[in-house]
Amino acid sequence: MLAATKGGSSSILIIYLLVFAALYFFYLRPRSRKQKAARAEARKVEVGQRAQTVGGFVGTVVRIDSDLVTLRSNSGVELDFVPSAIARRFDVPPAEPPAPEVEAGDGQ
Repeated sequence: MLAATKGGSSSILIIYLLVFAALYFFYLRPRSRKQKAARAEARKVEVGQRAQTVGGFVGTVVRIDSDLVTLRSNSGVELDFVPSAIARRFDVPPAEPPAPEVEAGDGQ
């Protein structure tokens, strides 16, 4: 009777491993690849675009070398960063038009 219990528990373990492997290959791995591609695309900057670093510095890209990206601040200071320090392109959202004002009436 002990041998039957031991064989049953090993088959359950194999089933759990197969379910986890299927979950990994069909859900986790593709999702991770998509996230990695999205991060890489967000980090791609070109000369003239504004970029934000992981430290929060925002500047205009003035030069891109193989191992450095040079950003210029609004005050004219140029700083060099490694490409992996660029967090994203910094696109300023368009200003929203002001909401129309509601005039106070006679309460009707």
